[in-house]
Amino acid sequence: MLGVLFVAALIWWGGRFLQLPRALRLALLGLLFLAVLSLQLTLPEGHGLRQATGGSAELWLMLGGFGLLAAGYGRIISGLKARAQPKANTMSDPSSQPAPLFSEIELNRYARHIVLRELGGPGQKKMKQAKVLVIGAGGLGAPALQYLAAAGVGVIGVIDDDEVENANLQRQVIHRDQDIGMPKVFSAEAAMRAQNPHVEVRPYHRRLSEEIAEDLFADYDLILDGTDNFDTRYLVNRVAVKLGKPLISGALSQWEGQLSLFHPAKGGPCYQCIFPEAPAAGLAPSCSEAGVIGPLPGVVGAMMAVEAVKQITGAGATLQGEMLIYDALYGENRKIRLSPRAGCLVCAAA
Repeated sequence: MLGVLFVAALIWWGGRFLQLPRALRLALLGLLFLAVLSLQLTLPEGHGLRQATGGSAELWLMLGGFGLLAAGYGRIISGLKARAQPKANTMSDPSSQPAPLFSEIELNRYARHIVLRELGGPGQKKMKQAKVLVIGAGGLGAPALQYLAAAGVGVIGVIDDDEVENANLQRQVIHRDQDIGMPKVFSAEAAMRAQNPHVEVRPYHRRLSEEIAEDLFADYDLILDGTDNFDTRYLVNRVAVKLGKPLISGALSQWEGQLSLFHPAKGGPCYQCIFPEAPAAGLAPSCSEAGVIGPLPGVVGAMMAVEAVKQITGAGATLQGEMLIYDALYGENRKIRLSPRAGCLVCAAA
């Protein structure tokens, strides 16, 4: 049997070296397979030639079946990749055709998305054409930024005025030890570009303020808020509601995380519907005050990225009108329903 496999390898790789057409090499392999199968079916059991070629027709039929499955899978992948490319108008001048939306490298990179029924080529196109702004490059922003870049979101903005500190590295995994002292947005930018050079990263090393928020948000389709103070969360919510932008908001505390999608323009509540007032001092301590288990921001930040992919592509059901709460200490998930609040000043003003 090893001799047959050696001959098959010689036909394929030797033929490739001799620049024989792929179709011819496949035909020769098919003839070899048929010849071996004929020997197994016609020669008596125990014959030396039959034993030398495997001794069993069933074995070769199984190998042939696996080969057909592999070839079929390859044809499916090729077809899906072709669907992900814009169709050319064969009646016009080929030189005037627009460049393909995806390079071959990108098609290979996003192949696991393209074969998903809920995403496919159209969903990957939507992600490439999307613009997402992430507020904060800390615990929640770090994993969200990494997965948005890996997923192929075309333009990713990140705004943060903070610098990388040694104490951040226990959970903010987009930053490295050598980045200590560097502005977080530039550290995150370098990591995202290294991970996926096919996306555009826009770093804003400044604090989000009333003066810049509206103009900044206007350039993006979706906002992710990973900040850890209520003043910024309320500002982000007000501006997102005013501009009709969907907002994915996440929060952390010790062992627990929560996230939701707020989009009053589509009938859901806004953030301030659920949290009309900031809690009194000490009731909602920050991570630096209360502590946080290191992997928790990764879990919740990755969930925020998943919600972003669903919002962009229309896949599945988002968390609009619901809040997902993850208890890492006891490994529990639960959801609560959220509704617009009558008299909410933010929603009423929109």
